[in-house]
Amino acid sequence: MQLHFTRTNGPVDEAIDQLMGIAEGIHRPEYVREMILSALKAGQEDDERADLKLMNTTLKEMRFTAKVFGPYRNVRKVTVFGSARTQPLEPVYAMAREFGHRLAKAGYMAITGGGAGIMQAVNEGAGSEHSFGVNIRLPFEQHANPVLENNPRLIMYKYFFNRKVAFLKEADAVALFPGGFGTLDEAMETLTLVQTGKRNPLPLVLVDEPGSTYWSELIAFLEKELLAHGYISPSDFSIFERVDSAEAAVNHINRFYSRYHSMRYVDGRLVFRLTSALEPNHIQKLKERFHDILLPQGDITASGPLPEEKDDGELIHLPRLLIDFNRHDFGRLRSLINVINEF
Repeated sequence: MQLHFTRTNGPVDEAIDQLMGIAEGIHRPEYVREMILSALKAGQEDDERADLKLMNTTLKEMRFTAKVFGPYRNVRKVTVFGSARTQPLEPVYAMAREFGHRLAKAGYMAITGGGAGIMQAVNEGAGSEHSFGVNIRLPFEQHANPVLENNPRLIMYKYFFNRKVAFLKEADAVALFPGGFGTLDEAMETLTLVQTGKRNPLPLVLVDEPGSTYWSELIAFLEKELLAHGYISPSDFSIFERVDSAEAAVNHINRFYSRYHSMRYVDGRLVFRLTSALEPNHIQKLKERFHDILLPQGDITASGPLPEEKDDGELIHLPRLLIDFNRHDFGRLRSLINVINEF
């Protein structure tokens, strides 16, 4: 029997409906139905054990991720990347510990890879009760650090791609300390996702200890090789900020959320949720300064919640800013958020 996602599967659709009824408590049944159909279609189409095993493990890992993070949806979280090989006596270790402490004091929870080095330092600073560990099974290095051992917010992944989804999907900010291939991989992926709009804008902080050239050398490379050859745009440098203290890193994150709250798209139109409304003259200044990222005849207007936002729950009361964004220059969009926060 050839299966379809439309309700044209006769007894199979009936059986799925009956199964969800027996299970009880199924939320968003339209999506659960399609997930079941996807599994059935995969079973019909692919007899490779490795393929089916990958799909099965991926779904189970992502389900468990949602379960662990679900109770903390309303708490802002900061994902922190950095070397697992940093030693406790190194100055940058103390800096990472201070950063974790300042995050927790400011009301954030810290998400780390759950391992040693920078990750452990951040978890030490934040404390177990303010920490998540997003760990990966490796043949070396990556065991859960003592802070997260037996923590219900520690997740062990088989696949890097699932782990990366968790790191960025759940983050309200990202901080990058010096590290190896993994840290640079995570830095480039975060930059790429924000630059292309596959991840909503967020504070991205490159943290160096005083006197270090780790991130400044990388930025110089980006300017000399990528920008000079037209591989990236000048506005892409607005996506991130380099700092050299834990205090400056936390201040940067706090500044991002001083007025801007969050965003979503409604029928293709960008909606900013704000913690306080802008004055009409401020909106006019935004239109003049950022007209280049608006659609032809596009506008920026103040608004209350749109009818389509009735599912926004406790965010429903926040003032809105409607932006006819061209979905092209996300570096400029990041600059727009900065200006909103400066008013």
